Amino acid sequence: MHPHVFLNDRLLEASKARLPAVAGAALYGRGVFTTLAVYGGLPFLWDAHWSRLNDHARRAGVECPFDEEETRASLARLIEKNKVERGRARVTILARGSGGIWQEAADAGSEGGEGGDGVVVVGNGGARASDLLILTGEARRADEETLALTISPFRANTHSPLAGLKTVNYLAHVLSLEEARSRDFDEALVLNERGEVASATMANIFWVKHGTVYTPALATGALAGTTRARVIELAEEMAVPLVEGVQDIHALADADEIFLTSAGLGVALVTTFDFHRYTVPVGSVALRLGEAFRQLTLGAA
Repeated sequence: MHPHVFLNDRLLEASKARLPAVAGAALYGRGVFTTLAVYGGLPFLWDAHWSRLNDHARRAGVECPFDEEETRASLARLIEKNKVERGRARVTILARGSGGIWQEAADAGSEGGEGGDGVVVVGNGGARASDLLILTGEARRADEETLALTISPFRANTHSPLAGLKTVNYLAHVLSLEEARSRDFDEALVLNERGEVASATMANIFWVKHGTVYTPALATGALAGTTRARVIELAEEMAVPLVEGVQDIHALADADEIFLTSAGLGVALVTTFDFHRYTVPVGSVALRLGEAFRQLTLGAA
């Protein structure tokens, strides 16, 4: 993470940012976030990220009283302060009201001063319903553009009220990723409780078979990723057949190519799936889509 953040309406050193301890975000993980790529000092696919953030806030019961233009201006200010040319930004909305069995009102808390830490807080104390926290960080490493994938022993639950939502209650994803990395894999395939392919721990998943691209439908518990949506649009523009559906692990095991998408990764090829190694085939669909996506990021810079 970079040294400065934006919290509510103030640019601060990260070490000086303060959030209330007795609040829904701290007690129950009631909050939502989105992670954006930054190219050429500009947030990529901002409109899609802001729309999804607001939708997920509504579905998670998190009030979002923040103005889009003001939030975007705060993000631009933070990007400039942290000197981010190519990297990532995270915009988080954290609920103040505790709810649940702990009904004490959240303390307004103290606000830190301006500094060099990369945290931005939007809003000034008082009885705010939510806090807005913006962070920036470095881009993913170049060696993460090709990935070794395994199967996570943990399952996604499509019956959960959090299914498909990008909330700050992200521990299950983190534990799945840590488990995979403990076995020297970069990412893990997550199945849902019915054994259907849902996603990777921190990314959406696609695979190619006989020239057709497949990706899990949102009904499997997959996140409606902004990069996922843009890649689906690119496939349509390039006349590449694409199917959103419900598939089990056997369909993925027979794939010619596998790739992951996220704001941090862009489009990243999977080179190993457990003990199966992939070589890039002639006319690779994944490479074509990846190059088309890369051109979009160059145009955004």
